[in-house]
Amino acid sequence: MAEEIKSLEGLEAVAVGVGAASASFEAPREPVRDSLGRSYATGKRKDAVARVWIKPGSGKVIVNGKPINEYFARPVLQMILKQPFTVSNTEGQFDVMATVTGGGLSGQAGAVKHGVSKALQLYDPSLRGALKAAGFLTRDSRVVERKKYGKAKARKSFQFSKR
Repeated sequence: MAEEIKSLEGLEAVAVGVGAASASFEAPREPVRDSLGRSYATGKRKDAVARVWIKPGSGKVIVNGKPINEYFARPVLQMILKQPFTVSNTEGQFDVMATVTGGGLSGQAGAVKHGVSKALQLYDPSLRGALKAAGFLTRDSRVVERKKYGKAKARKSFQFSKR
């Protein structure tokens, strides 16, 4: 009986400790890296999904086996991709390897940006504050609305004729 009471007291102490820990600040995050020193994350935007690996390097960006200036020819899309690095002051410090599927070029650029942001935050948790404040860790959930039956498009109706 005395052993049961001691074990119950221990459980209460653990439960109190858990409650106290969750009430105060969280434990510092640990970097998440694989055996090759890379961090991996998945980024999404619209219908595009990007698998992104980052590792320390010279700043090379490869998307679907092509350099960034070949795959994303428009300078605006290249700028979108580089935003996480400028916000976190890590320009030219990481190599990026990404594979993107689905959607158009704009959605794919946004997906890679989301993936790079998440991977940077996993590689170096101290960058989380800057990336979160810029809104790069939040997935842009806007997707194309589906077409409804009885409608010409998602919301547009057919022309109304009284007679």
